[in-house]
Amino acid sequence: MPNSKHEQHELDVLRQQIDETDSELVRLLLQRRQLASKVGVVKRKLGQPLYVPEREAAMLVNRREQAAQVGLSPELIEDVLRRVIRESYQQQQAADVHLETKSVVIFGGAGALGKLFVRLFESAGAAVNIIEKDNWEMTELYCAQADLVLIAVPVVTTVDVIEALPVLPPSCVLADVTSIKQKPLAAMLAKHSGPVVGLHPMFGPQQVTLAKQLMVACHGRDEESYQWVLESIQRWGAQIKFIDASEHDQAMSFVQVLRHLSTFVYGAHLAHEKVDVQQLLELSSPIYRLELMMVGRLFAQDAHLYADIILSEPHNFSMLRRYVRLFEQLLSELEQGNKAGFIRRFEHIREYFGDFAQKFLTESQRLLDVAGDTK
Repeated sequence: MPNSKHEQHELDVLRQQIDETDSELVRLLLQRRQLASKVGVVKRKLGQPLYVPEREAAMLVNRREQAAQVGLSPELIEDVLRRVIRESYQQQQAADVHLETKSVVIFGGAGALGKLFVRLFESAGAAVNIIEKDNWEMTELYCAQADLVLIAVPVVTTVDVIEALPVLPPSCVLADVTSIKQKPLAAMLAKHSGPVVGLHPMFGPQQVTLAKQLMVACHGRDEESYQWVLESIQRWGAQIKFIDASEHDQAMSFVQVLRHLSTFVYGAHLAHEKVDVQQLLELSSPIYRLELMMVGRLFAQDAHLYADIILSEPHNFSMLRRYVRLFEQLLSELEQGNKAGFIRRFEHIREYFGDFAQKFLTESQRLLDVAGDTK
């Protein structure tokens, strides 16, 4: 018969050693955070960006190889390091005073996204003035000496605000952060003879840091003169993707309009059917829980924002109608028991996605592992 007291003592000792090892991990993580903070200070002195993708990618490859050599899961080490790195970027996001000679005017600076850019430019040392409806009379005064006028108002009023601007200094950069680009960019080019650029932040206003976030940029006029704006965005950690305004708007019809409306209809159907959301959660695997979270996330935000995005380009409705017709067609085929037809379509679409299908499977599994841990 096993000696239960001996085995219990052995278990207690092993647990104590695990606790001591965990404490050492905490100490090492603190040491790494302190080093990351010092790195942030040096980066700011050198004017280097917060996020350098090549450096991070190389480091992860090296640590994965090291993990494999000692018999640890490379996926485990990468997951841990990615979480630690994300924390490091927040530690490095300290004041980066490099725009102390710049004057910035933000229209809509009291809004959610506007506040984010107010914080970013002020932390960089710029003098920031905010224009809202209740102080519109200050527009001409503030804009007279502006180095940057940034339009951060709702998409439905963006063009009207641009057209109502006073004459800006020739060297002033005029930019917007609207989710559509063709109309605002055309309005800015018509209004201002100086440098113009269209921007679209592909992130929400709740971001603590812009590290690994994406900013879309559409060239307007005099690219060299607005480089300082783009360089600041990169210093804050974001990556910049340049694209033609018409291509941007076409892509956004799928990235935003189609996805937002589909999510809205999914949520509306759940509400119409009076589905018990708590029960769905209790019966969901991590992937369905994550999908349900993405639906619920939409309804935790501003209805006006999503309505404006969906309604911003009326020509999108023809594409949305094609989506509905295809849905109806596929549903009719399935109702008729056409399994073979479904499989043929499935294989055809798999070919369309190509290597992206496996890539998305791998990347989504990492997300699902996190979702499973938080259930």
